[in-house]
Formats: sequence, C-alpha cells, structure tokens
Amino acid sequence: MNSLRRRIRRLLPLVAPAGLAVFATPTVLGGFGLITWGEAVVGTAVLLLGALVCALGAALWLTRRSVRELSTSVRTQTRTVTELLGRDRLELARALDEVRGEVADLRGNALPKAVQTVVRAGTRQGRDDYEQQVAWSELRGHLDVAPFMPPLRGWAASPDVLRLLVRIIERDRPALVVECGSGASSVWIGYALRKAGTGRLVAIEHDARYAELSRDLVAAHSLEDVVEIRHAPLAPVPAEYADGVSADVPWYDTEALVDLKGIGLVFVDGPPQATGVEARHPAVPVLLPACEDHAVFVLDDAARPDERSLGERWLAAHPDLVRTEEPTEKGAHVFTRNVR
Repeated sequence: MNSLRRRIRRLLPLVAPAGLAVFATPTVLGGFGLITWGEAVVGTAVLLLGALVCALGAALWLTRRSVRELSTSVRTQTRTVTELLGRDRLELARALDEVRGEVADLRGNALPKAVQTVVRAGTRQGRDDYEQQVAWSELRGHLDVAPFMPPLRGWAASPDVLRLLVRIIERDRPALVVECGSGASSVWIGYALRKAGTGRLVAIEHDARYAELSRDLVAAHSLEDVVEIRHAPLAPVPAEYADGVSADVPWYDTEALVDLKGIGLVFVDGPPQATGVEARHPAVPVLLPACEDHAVFVLDDAARPDERSLGERWLAAHPDLVRTEEPTEKGAHVFTRNVR
C-alpha cells in the first residue's frame, strides 16, 4: 500500500496539468459558442467520468502489481523461514542425539559407578560408626567412667585407638605415660591409669589456652592426681634431635620435658598437621632416650602420608623399633622398643 501511494505521488505532477487541460476544453468551446453550455456541462461530466474510470483502472493495475510483489516477497520469506527452521530442526535433532548418547553413557557407566562409590562410602561410614560405637561402649563399661564423658572422634582421638591404649596400659602397667597433645583423650587415659592402679600421665600441649581448657576438663573428672597437662610451646628442634625435615619444623619445647624419665608409653597425637611437614617426627628422637627398655609408641592418624613417612624414618634411624599396624579409624601404628 505504501508503494502504491508513492507511485501515485510521482505521477500526479504529470497527470494533473493534462487532466486540467482536458476538463477545461468543453468550457472553452462553450465560451467561443462552438457548443452550447448544456453540451459543455455534459462533456465535462463525461470527461470527469472517464477520468474516474481511468484512475480506478490505474489504481487496480497498481494494486494488482503490489499484490504480486507482496506475494513474491511472502513466498521468498516463507522459503527462507522454512530453510532456517529446517536447519534449526536438524541442529536440534543432532543435539538431542548427542544428549541421548551422553545420557546413555551416564546410565550405562558413570551412574552405576557413582552409585557404587556412594554405596561403598556409606557402607564404610556405617561400619566405621558401628565400630566406634562398640569401642565407646566397651570403654565406658570397662573403665567405669563418669556419666558424662568428653566426646571422641573428629579432632579428638577415636574410641578404637583409646581402646588400644587401654589394653597396652593394662598389659604393661607403665609408670609414666606421655601424650603429645591433650584434651578428651587425656581424661580417658587418666581413667585407664586409675583403674590400673599405677602410673601417671603427662600430656604436652603447645597452645596455652587449650592447655588451660584441658586442665579444667581433668579437674572436672577429679583426675588431677593422675593427669598433668603441661604447656610446652612450639620451638625449634635442638640440633641433636633434628635430622632433615624436623630441623625446619617446630616441635614442643624440649626444656619442658627434661624431667621426664622412665616413660613406658607414648601416645603421639600432636602437634597438629598444620604445624608443618612430618610435624610429629621429633617424638621418637626426643623421648626415646627417656623411655624404658620395652617402651611403646602409638602413632595416631597413621593413615596420612606424613605419618606413614615419618614412621619409616623412625624405623630407619632406630633399628630397635618394631612396628605393628592396627586397623583403627584413622590408622594407628604401634612401635615397640625391643631391647635385649
């Protein structure tokens, strides 16, 4: 429609003067008396009618032409849209095929493996939880502890490694037990020593505030006569105890340990792993000279690479040590001093 209007506007400057001349012809002839005025009026009317018919014909022709152009444009656009839709459908079909393939692979391979992994993890966790609950119940029943005991696991030692320590205490009746680290385990070991009727525990703690909290915990269970929480801040390892890695990693200040003699059992559960690489290594070179001939070292968290590595170094540097691996939750290696 806009195209038709533009064409009409272009033709008007040409058609209008000619049309006016034609319409003026009957009037001019009437003025000269060549025709009557009635004939002039009729002639003008006929000319107007003819002009109207011509205009309508021209408009019809232009309209038909515009319709044809519009039809052609519609067909072209339809073909273009159809082609685009066809390509999109093809790409969509290919994408769906890829998705189907990935889903099939997921259902056939990845998903069963993931389910199997989750089931195994759940089974293992359930088994670990059950074993720790059993160990907890056995400890409570055997040691006749207070009704409300400090929780174990997590940062604290697990019940199964404490059960191992209790067995060693009852078997060997050590006069002195040293614990590297302090907390809930100190209370449980204190109850074990009290039940054994002999021995005392010195728990070494590098953090002053945590040492105070451990003392409060020991006091709450009235174990001050059996358990001592000793603050020993981290300090550089003396040269005579340092061999490689341990020279660069701080350990408990050895000045706080000089009075310890006749050690029968050492529970190595500190310093924390974040202290440095193989942070617990100095325990054997520092404490072994103060131990009895058949002393026992229990290394907790032995499932970790650092602890396994330092255990190998202990064995290499001290041929009189014999290692036994215990299947506890976090892994426990028992090093027995075998002096003939």
